[in-house]
Amino acid sequence: MKSKKAEHSSSCETCPAHHAGNLIRMGIKMDNFDYVVALAGNPNTGKSTVFNALTGLRQHTGNWPGKTVTRAEGGFQYGDNRYKIVDLPGTYSLLSTSTDEEVARNFILFGRPDVTVIVVDASRLERNLNLALQVLEITDRAVLCLNLVDEASRHHISVDERLLAKELGIPVVPTSARKGEGIPDLLKAISEVASGQTMCKPYRIRSESSQLNKALNQVVAKIEEGFPKLPNPRWVALRIMEGDQRIIEALRDGELENLDRVDNNENAMAAM
Repeated sequence: MKSKKAEHSSSCETCPAHHAGNLIRMGIKMDNFDYVVALAGNPNTGKSTVFNALTGLRQHTGNWPGKTVTRAEGGFQYGDNRYKIVDLPGTYSLLSTSTDEEVARNFILFGRPDVTVIVVDASRLERNLNLALQVLEITDRAVLCLNLVDEASRHHISVDERLLAKELGIPVVPTSARKGEGIPDLLKAISEVASGQTMCKPYRIRSESSQLNKALNQVVAKIEEGFPKLPNPRWVALRIMEGDQRIIEALRDGELENLDRVDNNENAMAAM
């Protein structure tokens, strides 16, 4: 017969908090941090549940500077490093057709988070991959959180996460955040991408048109010449060629240049 102490130890070993390793939820106590994590995803993918699993209930909420869009952030410690996590507005794309999309895409592009975690619904993967592919056009440092795998299983849907990771070129972590399942693996993936231990090679859409590629390369060269510190000039060039008025206006008004000169994430957020 097990003692009460043994029973307690056994039950603790099976709870999500135990298997989260040395995760310490820091809430809003984030005076200093080593890495910044952005959390992106479509609405109704369980993104907020993932955010809560990493930060706990003690979070800071407010509005993005100059916007009416809610901004939530918190922090956690994993291993020897402290992470600040920013919950981006839930969006279906980053094409800047709404304020939510503009805020999300500007933070990923100009805020330069160390890791962007893309939360997708495993039961609606095809619908969610549109945003994921757009994020991968902007940043080389990302993790796909394949959430709601329990719901997918209930509908007899299974996803080969290894094949998906190979195709996307980034770590893919199956989770059921509301149950705490997969959170330890997600933390490990975030840590390895942030530290550079895992190098991502994200999938990028390539055109078969030689004329289009030539034109794109010419625009990229001009952007690199004018804004040498701008992250991912290829993505900016694509948006200009597709007639993205927000990016074109930022280029004409000098806003792009000001954002290009931002040296840290806090100033990047203030600039938006």
